[in-house]
Amino acid sequence: MFRNYLFVAKSKLDDEDGAMTVFGIFVILVFLVVSAVGLDVAKLMSARNQLQIAADSAAHAALYHREFNTEAESQDKAVEIAEAIMKPSLFGEVLKPTDVEFGTWDSDARTFTVDGTSKTAVRVNTKRLADRDNSVASLLFKFVGISEFDVGAPAVFETYKPWCFREGFVAEGVVDIQSNNGFANGFCIHSNSHVEVNNNNTFESGTVVSMPNSGDIVLPQSGFEHNAGLEAALREGTYIPRILNQMDDMIDDLATGNTARGWIPAYITNLVPVQIAATNSVDETDFQAGRLHYMTCTGSGKLTISPGVTLTDFVFVGYGCKIKIAGNSVLENVVIASTDTSSTSINSSSGLQVGRNDGCADDGGAQLITKGGMNFAAGLEMYGGRL
Repeated sequence: MFRNYLFVAKSKLDDEDGAMTVFGIFVILVFLVVSAVGLDVAKLMSARNQLQIAADSAAHAALYHREFNTEAESQDKAVEIAEAIMKPSLFGEVLKPTDVEFGTWDSDARTFTVDGTSKTAVRVNTKRLADRDNSVASLLFKFVGISEFDVGAPAVFETYKPWCFREGFVAEGVVDIQSNNGFANGFCIHSNSHVEVNNNNTFESGTVVSMPNSGDIVLPQSGFEHNAGLEAALREGTYIPRILNQMDDMIDDLATGNTARGWIPAYITNLVPVQIAATNSVDETDFQAGRLHYMTCTGSGKLTISPGVTLTDFVFVGYGCKIKIAGNSVLENVVIASTDTSSTSINSSSGLQVGRNDGCADDGGAQLITKGGMNFAAGLEMYGGRL
């Protein structure tokens, strides 16, 4: 009996054991590269986020500090804040004073112009660089020859002056508006308590009347009927008028000529103060253009500025003076301040004009400052004026 057998010889060339090895190596290499990218990118993003937080905080501190301090002092404050967030012992020198630049910011063109005298904007750049020996070390990219990365984060901050701080009345307490007043586009009346309004006032489109709760407004029985535009002007909000906490410094600077905090207006050309002898009345001849003036009132403390005059280009501080600005007077490029704390510390009979009526040009504004209250009988006009 014969049986047929098929014998198949299997050579090593036909052996498929381990045939996936080359492809497997390729897959592993790709995985390692992707992992390297993922790990190093995550590390870079984390480093940049740290730098961004430090830059934002330092920029805010620098601009806030700049209001009453020099450029160098404000740069040092920014560095101090950045180092508190990213300690030099761990991250090296992420911010130098030269990385903090003051200037102006054009929000439309999105451009920053360096100006060391500016207090309106600041640009901060935090950095981790090879040149500073604090670059970000790579994790897996080092195997392909990339051992470190340079990383930076910029921040630009600019000041913002709320609408109601530009022109108008701003008060912690009640603002009480009597009758027959007209408020034009751009004027604001704000109280952190509430506003009271009598009849026959007009509020043009673009005016603002604000308080924390608009329902707290106090009106006559006729409501909005005899106050045209008032209902449309109502807004809700609360402001923190920091300037009230700075009033003592402001008044002292205006009386002594201290320019460090920036309260002296540009039209003052001679910083040597002029003392006016205590008296009951003054007129335009008692004030010198471009000069600072002060008086310490005695007796009743009442001081009257003669009526029907145009006062220009000076600063006057009355210590303990209740100042009456007589009727039909005009204040242009003038600051009048009083330390008197009575409710009528600065007052006027009819027809006071605060600021030049020039279509809101840059020049010509006027300010009244008091630690007490103000009272104006009728006919008050304001053009770029602040109370």
